[in-house]
Amino acid sequence: MEERYFYIHTFGCQMNVQESGQIADILRRDGYLKTKDIRKADVIIVNTCSVREKAEQKAYSLIGRLKDLKKGKPGQIIGIGGCVAQQQGEELLKRLPCIDVVFGTHHVRRVSELIHRSKACGRPIVETSFLDGDETINIDSEDPPDEGAVSAYVTIMQGCNNFCSFCVVPYLRGREKSRAQENILNEVRRLTAKGVKEVVLLGQNVNSYGRSSRNGASFPGLLQEIGAISGVERIRFTSSHPKDLTDDIIGCFGRIKALCEHIHLPVQSGSDRILSMMNRQYTRNDYIEMVGKLRAAAPGISITSDMIVGYPGETEEDFLDTLNLMETVRFDGLFSFKYSDRGGTLAARQRDKVAEEVKSVRLTRLQSLQDTHAREKNKALEGRTEEVLVDGISKNANHDVTGRTRTNRVVNFRGAAELIGKTVDVRIIKTYRHSLRGEKI
Repeated sequence: MEERYFYIHTFGCQMNVQESGQIADILRRDGYLKTKDIRKADVIIVNTCSVREKAEQKAYSLIGRLKDLKKGKPGQIIGIGGCVAQQQGEELLKRLPCIDVVFGTHHVRRVSELIHRSKACGRPIVETSFLDGDETINIDSEDPPDEGAVSAYVTIMQGCNNFCSFCVVPYLRGREKSRAQENILNEVRRLTAKGVKEVVLLGQNVNSYGRSSRNGASFPGLLQEIGAISGVERIRFTSSHPKDLTDDIIGCFGRIKALCEHIHLPVQSGSDRILSMMNRQYTRNDYIEMVGKLRAAAPGISITSDMIVGYPGETEEDFLDTLNLMETVRFDGLFSFKYSDRGGTLAARQRDKVAEEVKSVRLTRLQSLQDTHAREKNKALEGRTEEVLVDGISKNANHDVTGRTRTNRVVNFRGAAELIGKTVDVRIIKTYRHSLRGEKI
């Protein structure tokens, strides 16, 4: 039988990366082999993201280029998945007629079936309906980790019930659905059996894990169970919604040995007025109080966040409140963005949009302040010894290896490839804005 190949290009967040792994697993079961050469592929899957405008436009650009590739390979199938597929549906066929399969966020597990249907009928297939059952989340992916992988993502839930005014996720991913706890634990066991030491739990709002399952599962309980699995040295999770960060979850830090001292806790704005307009359901003081509890539970915990500048109606005073919050919290890291309209959201319909040049200036000011805080945080680590889980060869020097501290900081130091997968003590000797330099003890 002639060999058939597939190629997957992924845009967007870690959730998309994980779902691309599930798609790869499904295609392998259907007899396809994975290739890194897109020209060789019989099936090309583009897994898209529309949370940020830039990722969406990059997806359109790539798909547009694929039409020429397809002309030279008759019978090639081009499939589009992810949030852009869910949002645009059949409109994608009008814009990009080279597409054969459009599958929404609830139909990842049906990708092979949809490909076969398109081949059989000789026309494009579009499937973007939302499903009510748990089959959309209880996907037992056996996609093997990359050879020598130290860390792996594990999806624990999908969807969102919060409807923040700027966010398309609830409209494209549907309501919250929690994956069965035993399925999650089995996947973690399979990963550790293959040498994975660190698992990163994924969900649009991991803090609310279990609320949709009606079986007594909870996020603190899940963390406890994963921490008890032999071979799990580190646990991380993302993303957390502040309104659902309970004292029980905070208490897991410092109590569960494998749980790393790092949390990504998106705040989005430091202005109570803007937070209310965003429908975030907490105040700046609520957030500051959570930070205090986290630092009490796990001294030295690294706290990173997301921030949006230029939300519709944001005044200079609102923006100064955001800078003031940053001065108060002093984040270890920050993902910051200029607001952009996302179709179908409440914010997109709001008037009083902030001028693009104002957004650009504010973003520069915000990022400059964060750079100062990041340098100060990193500088304080000089001379300290940190536990580093080595995960690969450094990109900058072949004689260096790279890894991460428990607080999720990148450390490069002199070492051999035999250290990959091991946790070693490293003294920090120099710090940079986004990484650290160390020497093995």
